[in-house]
Amino acid sequence: MQIVGELINASRKKIRNEIKEKNYDEIARVAKEQAANGADFIDVNAGIFVGGEADYVKWLIKTVQENVEIPCCIDTPDPEVLEEAVKVHKGMPMLNSISLEKDRWEKMLPMLEGTDMKVIALCMSDEGMPYTKDDRMKIAGKLINGLTQKGIALDNIYVDPLVQPIGTGDKFGIEFLNTIEALNEEFKGVHTICGLSNVSYGIPKRKLANQTFMTMAITKGLDSAIMNPMDKKMMANIIATETLLGRDPFCEKYMNAYREGLFEY
Repeated sequence: MQIVGELINASRKKIRNEIKEKNYDEIARVAKEQAANGADFIDVNAGIFVGGEADYVKWLIKTVQENVEIPCCIDTPDPEVLEEAVKVHKGMPMLNSISLEKDRWEKMLPMLEGTDMKVIALCMSDEGMPYTKDDRMKIAGKLINGLTQKGIALDNIYVDPLVQPIGTGDKFGIEFLNTIEALNEEFKGVHTICGLSNVSYGIPKRKLANQTFMTMAITKGLDSAIMNPMDKKMMANIIATETLLGRDPFCEKYMNAYREGLFEY
C-alpha cells in the first residue's frame, strides 16, 4: 500500500494558519512525522488561498523537500498552479489530478507527456460525477487509454474512482469497491487510489467506518490511499490486511510493525 500523507492541506483548520504565516518549523515537523510513520508521498495543498495558491504551493514543496526524502503529491485542480509547482519540485512528483474535464485534460496532458511523473486520474468528466461502477469504468477507460497513448506508463497512473459519502447513498460504498475490483481485472498494472475518509462524511464514529472500508477496499485491490499516516489503528489495519492477503512474505512487515510498537490493539 502506497500512502499519500494528507495532513499538509490548507482546508484543515489546524494547518491553514501555519501555511498562511509560512511557519517553516511546523510544516517541516508535519512532513517529517508523516514520512516517519509510513507516508510514501507528502500531499501539499494551498487551494483556499485564491490568487496566492501558486506561491504557497511552491513554498510548501521547498519546505517539505528540505526535510524529507520522499516526493510531494501536488494537490490542486488548477493546471497553471501545477505547471508552476512542478518547476520547483526536485525529482518526479505525483500530480493530483487530471480528469476528463476538457479544460483540465487539455492543459495537463502536455505537462505529463514525455515525463516519468505519477498522476492521479480522477473519474470525473464534464458530464459530472459518476455514481455507478459502469459510469466510473467508462471514464477510467478513457483516462487510461488517453494517458497511455501519450506514453504515460501504467505504473505511473493512479485511478481515483471517487469515494462518495455512504450517508447520501447506500450503494456508494459497494459501487466504489466493485470499481476497484473491475479496474484491477481490466487494466493490469494500473494503480488505484482514493481519499477514503470521504465515505464516512456526515455519520458518527467516522474512524470505525473508515478503517472497515479500508480493509474492504484492499481486498478488492486498492493499493494506494490519500490518508493520515499518523492514524495508528488505520495503519495497523492496512498492514494486517495485506499480511492476511499474502502480500507480506514471512509476515516481515507485520512483525517489524509489532516490534516498533505501531499496533495499538
